[in-house]
Amino acid sequence: MSGEGLALIFIVLAIVGGILWYLYSTKASTDREARRYGHEVIDRLALKHDRALLDQDLAPQAKMENPPSQRDYLIQRLAQFGVPAQPIPIDDNVTFDSYFFKPHGFFTAHLNYPAQPVTLQVAISQGDTKWLIENITFTPGVAPR
Repeated sequence: MSGEGLALIFIVLAIVGGILWYLYSTKASTDREARRYGHEVIDRLALKHDRALLDQDLAPQAKMENPPSQRDYLIQRLAQFGVPAQPIPIDDNVTFDSYFFKPHGFFTAHLNYPAQPVTLQVAISQGDTKWLIENITFTPGVAPR
């Protein structure tokens, strides 16, 4: 093999290596962002009772499934319970539809209120410009972990 052929192979391997490094580092960064966002959503709902979050970050389908009256009801229920014991145990799971693309996060918060335990589940996905809340489930009476 000539020196030119060897140089070409080295260049191709370097390009492929760079692309793989980029894909893996982007996936790791996206995973961290998803976990941060999922925990932030739970914090803003369970601790701050932030109604504006639902208006701003619900995915279009979730907005149709959760009209404003239902969003108000969720925040009212969370406010009635008060503030849960800290720190909030959160089970989180971030997956990708394909190995590197289309991330989704599933977060289950075990809220321990003085009156009763509550489970808050949040599903998120990455939209075109920001993270979106796909689904929220609020279940009173589920024992905390």
